[in-house]
Amino acid sequence: MITENDLRELVEFNASAPVLSLYLGTDPSEGNTDAHKLRARSMIKDINLPQDVEAINRYLDHEYNWSGRGVAIFSCAPEGFFRAFPTGVPVRSAVHISDRPSVKILTELLDNYGGYGVALVDKQGARLFHFHLGSLMEQEGVVGEEVKHTKQGGSSSVHGQRGGVAGMKHSVEEQVVRNMRESAEFAVRFFESKHIRRILVGGTDENVKQFLGSLPKAWQSLVMGTFAISLTANHAEVQARALEVGKQAELRKEDSIVEQVITGAAKLSGAVVGLDDTLAAVNEGRVQTLVIPEGFRKVGYRAREDGHLLVKPPLEGAAAEEYEKVFDVVDLAVNKVMRQGGDVEVIKANEAFEKAGNIGAVLRY
Repeated sequence: MITENDLRELVEFNASAPVLSLYLGTDPSEGNTDAHKLRARSMIKDINLPQDVEAINRYLDHEYNWSGRGVAIFSCAPEGFFRAFPTGVPVRSAVHISDRPSVKILTELLDNYGGYGVALVDKQGARLFHFHLGSLMEQEGVVGEEVKHTKQGGSSSVHGQRGGVAGMKHSVEEQVVRNMRESAEFAVRFFESKHIRRILVGGTDENVKQFLGSLPKAWQSLVMGTFAISLTANHAEVQARALEVGKQAELRKEDSIVEQVITGAAKLSGAVVGLDDTLAAVNEGRVQTLVIPEGFRKVGYRAREDGHLLVKPPLEGAAAEEYEKVFDVVDLAVNKVMRQGGDVEVIKANEAFEKAGNIGAVLRY
């Protein structure tokens, strides 16, 4: 299962020989193992990198267990470099050859399905989950002191007297507060250890509200959404509900960043849109967040010496010889932004963004 460190290794890898990147969808609902193997072989059979083709076929024949819904494979045999990452979510099949691993599709997967945490809470405790790329990575639980509810008419019914209804009610409320605080502290430790930056909280409205109030403000800001669910729900139900709520939260986030980019570009303040202006900002190292829709690619050109990216090369003369044509200049832009320490936001199709050029960026300066 790929981690952020794995992605960083891929981004930083720069070979003196071609790197073959293969993304293969292996969802069982779309065919059996033999059908997926056949499709993989047909995708790479005409590629003139025999060692890499052999390495990939060997991995698919003998190492990949075919239990997931996709796999990303990167091979550069002359450099002794081979990496394979199965995923529990569907992968868009594609093949790419360059001097760097093609990470755009992987970035899409991590942006949409990368590590997120879920907390199910009630008055006594919490269950915590860490999901990554469609798989349950880990779960833990915490249980506080039992909350005992009393009925009116106990040993003393004098209002406000210790041991009476009001006193018992106050004691119960205090215990709930302690349990919620303990659950929140446990959740923070759990999510921090997993480097979680997206959180969903499930439970009744009252319990969720109390739990959120017990979280430090810095962690409250990472909560993407909440939903109603039983504390005893199984992990498959938790994941399904969390994905549903998370997708809606992601769409709201995407609409917000698209509006920020389009408005900023229109005001010539802190953002650009369109391939030419965005590539110019990438070349200058000014991009804080690159914004692209899923599957967006464009043929372009790259300077042989410094990696400068262009939509079109100089038309004639010696300058034109300094540029090479590339299959996907957007993929190279993604790689370059990440090496510069920027972020990449991959969004669903958006009509307003499409009219603005289908690519844009929030700038550092």
